[in-house]
Amino acid sequence: MTTSRKSRSLNERELRLWRVGRVLALTFATAVLAAGGVFYGLVVLLDFQEIDSTAKLDAKTLFDLVKLSFGVVAGAGALVALVVAYRRQRVDEAGAHREATRLHTERFSQAVDKLGSDSPAVRLGGVHALAGLAGDAPDDSLRQTCIDVLCAYLRLPSPPDPGDPPDDTFTEEQRETHQDKKDRYRALREVRHTILRLIGDHYRIPQGTHRSWQGCNLDLTGVTIDGDMDFTGTAFSGGTVSFNRARFSGGRVSFFGAPFSSGVVSFVGATFSGGQVTAQGATGEVPPLQ
Repeated sequence: MTTSRKSRSLNERELRLWRVGRVLALTFATAVLAAGGVFYGLVVLLDFQEIDSTAKLDAKTLFDLVKLSFGVVAGAGALVALVVAYRRQRVDEAGAHREATRLHTERFSQAVDKLGSDSPAVRLGGVHALAGLAGDAPDDSLRQTCIDVLCAYLRLPSPPDPGDPPDDTFTEEQRETHQDKKDRYRALREVRHTILRLIGDHYRIPQGTHRSWQGCNLDLTGVTIDGDMDFTGTAFSGGTVSFNRARFSGGRVSFFGAPFSSGVVSFVGATFSGGQVTAQGATGEVPPLQ
């Protein structure tokens, strides 16, 4: 998703309406001019052009022309009502969008709070909440914000693997402390793997359908990827996916059968020490993986 697309999406949401008095005055003036033009045109057509040389512009014909002109004015009144109804609908739509944005912002704040919790289980709930918000976002800008937060979480430093304790040097208390660190490491690692899995799941949803993230940006610069990410069949037709300086140390990232057209996928400076990245069957300008 490019910046221009974001700006265009936001502009489409803006309520750009003239003042109602100006709109009604212009509409009524246009209707009067149209009625006068119809009346004058018919007078000229029937009298001065003398379509029928025996016919004269008598009082009855003049009265019929006046009625026709007033009919045009009545039609203008219906047009005014239509303009007012259109404005009311636009105002209601703008109000509904503002309310949806407000609710989205409240839910977003709650999800981010969960993502910063000390409890890995609560963080996991925040991850799923943000992924759900991204799918239900009222516009592309809010969807991108949710995705950016998830990517930023992956870019944060993660605690190192404490490894296995030695058999003889640790006391029982030290073993328990070490086990607690090991459990926390595994729990936080599961949170990160869940984000990687959710990113792949949402990118496989066809673009333009509900909950699809295709066309959005992914900034995974410098991220350690030791879990699976499945982009199988994903169409990279917009947005930028950056794996620059990413460290692939485990898991599998698959671009199997993915068409690359106008999107950008970059692996500049990425290192591969244990992970596997495949792009078999991909079409278009496939980025170099090594």
